[in-house]
Amino acid sequence: MNRINHLTETNPKLRIAADYLLVLLGSAIIAISFNVFLLPNKVASGGVSGISTILKSVLGLEPAYVQWAFNIPLFIAGVVLLGKHYGVKTLAGTIFLPFVVFLTKSWEPWTHDALLGALFGGIGVGLGLGIVFRGNASTGGTDLAAQIINKYTGFTLGRCIVMIDGLIVLTAAIVFDIEKALYALIGLYVTSKTIDLVQIGFGRSKMAMIITDKQEEVREGILKKIDRGVTKFSAFGGFTDHERPVLMCVVDQTEFTKLKQLVKSLDPSAFVVVMDAAEVLGEGFKRG
Repeated sequence: MNRINHLTETNPKLRIAADYLLVLLGSAIIAISFNVFLLPNKVASGGVSGISTILKSVLGLEPAYVQWAFNIPLFIAGVVLLGKHYGVKTLAGTIFLPFVVFLTKSWEPWTHDALLGALFGGIGVGLGLGIVFRGNASTGGTDLAAQIINKYTGFTLGRCIVMIDGLIVLTAAIVFDIEKALYALIGLYVTSKTIDLVQIGFGRSKMAMIITDKQEEVREGILKKIDRGVTKFSAFGGFTDHERPVLMCVVDQTEFTKLKQLVKSLDPSAFVVVMDAAEVLGEGFKRG
């Protein structure tokens, strides 16, 4: 994996090709998840796919056509009104996703249980979106609509997305029933969490802030016994106003117990604050 990352970083053409591959792969995963999990169970979990699910049920419109009808004008509006260069990669995702929806429309549903459809559909959509985002693109749709509303109303982008998806889920509650809307909310939540996992990864690290009177002993112990780097900050006690340097250290989750035991053995009265570090880039960790 590191070799692949190195090759794509040193070869711009290979990086572009890899990005396009990620966009197409992610879009295909989203489209298949839509057809085998979300659409047959009438789970309208936001976005243009949610709109197409509702219109399929009410008017019998082909979801792929509905998605093209929304995505392409929204992409054009985003370029014109926002003045941003979304790039050909986003346009490729905008067009390719409904195309795969059309190609796989005859696939049999993988489950007729709405809860399973919401859970696994949410995982599939989140996985696909996370892969598309890794390709430095998006699938357009209501994300662009949210950015347009954000620009002309002053609402935060997050609020705009919640408003649009909330309106779609509310419409699903009216068209289908409350239960289907609740499943849609489950799908939205699972999608957001899956995107985080794809973007950040499963690995978790711990960041420790250590305040101790034996900073040199603790620093040496971390460097030699755990083989991790240490950063020293200059800080002052809020009550005494005396200088109290703070040691910061990031360790892998499997190394955390060893760090805790080390600090306790060297200075039982040390003050330690521990936080989760979702992603760490650099020497000894991920390379980006």
